[in-house]
Amino acid sequence: MLSTTATFDLVPRSLDDQQQWLAARSGAFAAIVAADVSEAGGEGEVVGFAALSPYRERAAYRTSVEDSVYVRRDRNGEGIGRLLLEALLDVAEQSGFHAVFARIESSGEASRALHARCGFDLVGIEREVGRKFNRWLDVALMECLLHQRPRGT
Repeated sequence: MLSTTATFDLVPRSLDDQQQWLAARSGAFAAIVAADVSEAGGEGEVVGFAALSPYRERAAYRTSVEDSVYVRRDRNGEGIGRLLLEALLDVAEQSGFHAVFARIESSGEASRALHARCGFDLVGIEREVGRKFNRWLDVALMECLLHQRPRGT
């Protein structure tokens, strides 16, 4: 992830960092992993993941969450992202959340299109909020109101 703008990470995450991040993803703040078990003989190879995180710390934001969806580059275009995002939105709705936000590096057209297909609307562009590869990056802010999202499309 360090060679792309899919995340704004600038240094590799340690195993301990990843384990802490996963430990914080339980219950309503779920993490979902997609694995290809067709050739691995049981356990499967991870091809993507999705997760929910708190949107903001203040109590008034409690009914909103932020999503993260990542699919391995060599598996893009296979529908994995859509399956992950739809499952994540189901979890968010079942957990009683009202709105899900996505922050996507603005040139990430595939991610923006995926979110739009799943009921997200572009609500703004955060200008020059990140810096990676010696350049400023804009972030597209997209929102899905769960009670308005399309089903089974």
